[in-house]
Formats: sequence, C-alpha cells, structure tokens
Amino acid sequence: MSTPAPDATDVPVQFDPHEYLSSDEIWWQDHQVWLEQCGYMLRPRYRPGWIPSWRGTSRTQYMCEDGQDTNRGHVLDATRIEDGAIVVLKKIMSSRHPYEVEISQFFSTDLLSKDPKNHCVPIYEVLNVPDNDDLKLLVMPLLHAFYTPRFLSVGEAVECCRQIIEGLQFMHAHHVAHRDCGKLNIMMDPTRLFPKLFHFASPWLSRDISGNAKHYTRTAYPTKYYHIDFGLSRKFDPAKGPPRAWPIRGADKTVPEFEKSGDPCDPFPTDIYYLGNTLRTVFLQEYRGLEFMKPLVDDMVQDEPSKRPTIDDVAVRFDLLLESLSLWRLRTRLRPQDEHWILRPFRICSHVFRTLYYILTFRPALPRP
Repeated sequence: MSTPAPDATDVPVQFDPHEYLSSDEIWWQDHQVWLEQCGYMLRPRYRPGWIPSWRGTSRTQYMCEDGQDTNRGHVLDATRIEDGAIVVLKKIMSSRHPYEVEISQFFSTDLLSKDPKNHCVPIYEVLNVPDNDDLKLLVMPLLHAFYTPRFLSVGEAVECCRQIIEGLQFMHAHHVAHRDCGKLNIMMDPTRLFPKLFHFASPWLSRDISGNAKHYTRTAYPTKYYHIDFGLSRKFDPAKGPPRAWPIRGADKTVPEFEKSGDPCDPFPTDIYYLGNTLRTVFLQEYRGLEFMKPLVDDMVQDEPSKRPTIDDVAVRFDLLLESLSLWRLRTRLRPQDEHWILRPFRICSHVFRTLYYILTFRPALPRP
C-alpha cells in the first residue's frame, strides 16, 4: 500500500537567509555565536536561525525591527552583555588599513584618553577574528551623525566647531594626520541628547522603531563631538624630516592639491582643507548667522596648501572669534538657509520661550559638556 503524499501545508517552508541578508550581514550572522562568547549580543536579525518576523503577516519588512537592514556592512551595533551598553563593532582588514588599529589604540591609551582635548573615538577592545588572521574588530561606543538634529543657536554651532577644531589640533600635536576628517568622519556622543537612543540602521527611529527617536536640544544636554575612522591616518616622526604621504582621496573628493599632482605631499594642510570644507558645507551653507566664521573658513580652503593656516593658527583665530561674541549673540536663533517662510514665525516663538527657559534655569549659552 503506497504512502499518501504529504499535504502542501504539512511541508515546512525552507528559509534562505540570503533572501533577506546581504553577504556582509551573513558574515555577522556566521560570527554571532563567537561574538556572544566574547560578550557581545547582536540584534535578532543577525542570530543563527533567524526567521523574519513579518513572514506570514500583513506587515512589511520595514515595519519591523528586524527588517531594518544596514548599508554599512563593515560596522554593526551590539549589546555588551556585561552592562547592557550599546556598542559598535567595526571590521578592520589589516592588510588594507595597516595603521588603523595602532592609531586608534594610541589615542585610547590611559594617558591620552584622559585629556579633555582628545576628541578621538574611544576604543574599548580589539577582537581578533578566529577564522581570519587579517581581520580585527574594533569595539567602540555608539555615536550619531554630528550635524543632525539641526543646530538651534549660534552657541550650539560654535561649540561644535570649537570641539572638532580642538580635536584635530590634538591629533596634529601628536604628529597624526587624519587624512579624511570630513563630514562623515565627525560624530557625537548621543547618550544625553537621545534619552532612549535610536535604531542603528535607521537613526531617525527609536530602537524598537515604534516612532521617531526622541531627542533634546544641545543646549539642554551638551554633547561631546568625536573624530572617527583612522583608516587613512598616518603618524609621522618629526625627527625624520617634513611629513610626506601619497595622496589618497577620502570621502571629500574636492581637495585642490590632489587635482594638480599625484606626488607625495604634506598631509597636514590637507586636513585643514577637509575641516574647513566641513565647516563651510555643514554650517555656512546651511545656516544664516555664522557669517563671522567666513574669513577663517575661506583661509582654510585656499587652493594653495602653503597658504592655509596651521591647526594652531585656526584654533587661536577661532578662540578670538568666540571671545568677540556676546551672550545674546550666542543665544541667537540659527536660521536654516532653506527655511520656509510659513515655519519661520513658529520657530521664532519656540526659540524665544526656549531661550527664556534656558536663562532662568542657568543653561550656558555655550553648551560645553
């Protein structure tokens, strides 16, 4: 007697993770057990045996927490099991970026990490990937893009500028050229600004993606800004003569000297250009009210590297600008260049009442953490 064929509904549906996960995401899933043994738990999407929560429901992928994919396959968030802190893991291929781990750890040594002028991202730990001798994982704090949410006052903007100038000055004082210190490689500590943090793959959403990520203002909860990503950075020995490095294009493709020659050049003036162009694009081109910074920024982005100020000169000139600003000027509302006229009166009223509250509660106009 023949065995009847099983009903189609009785056959388990096979799930292929490649249907939803990129090759980079598959790598994280394949290493989840090892990372858990190291003390770091990945989100459900990256655990072996994961089944999408929206399968068989009327929900779409992006309505679910485990449906948030990431387009940055070399970095991922994790929960530190020991204390529940959210950290970021970054894959480093040593053969491609041979100095990144060394320079990152250099700025995280006990002596340098305690210096308030150090704005290099802290490194908690370096993990050696067991099945690939060329790969290492940097364990860092969770950070957020520094330019969002928007700056609301002159004081908030200039404090951010002061910190990132101070951070680059600290690096240059230790003979390290960042070589890619543009908009994408400057971030901020979100722990005070975002009381419940945010979703790593969708930073505008809460961690459970139930709504927008709640945030305070930078004046109410001052934050610290950081330089990140030392993949192109180099440390130079001043005893060996003037620093020289082959041009390498970072995220900012507008460096004038790279258009003129491919010969080795001094990377420190290039850092000044990167930082000046960041101040120009993030602040001067986005807001009204920061025009006093324009002469300094114009000098920083000159085509001829030798005509640009050093970072020490930039810091001195910026401090002089800062000293010239009154408290009322620091509390002045920053108006976005593209602000719609309908929104303007509402934002002005909000700013007036918010500023009055800050004055009454003794919130400083220059929000230093």
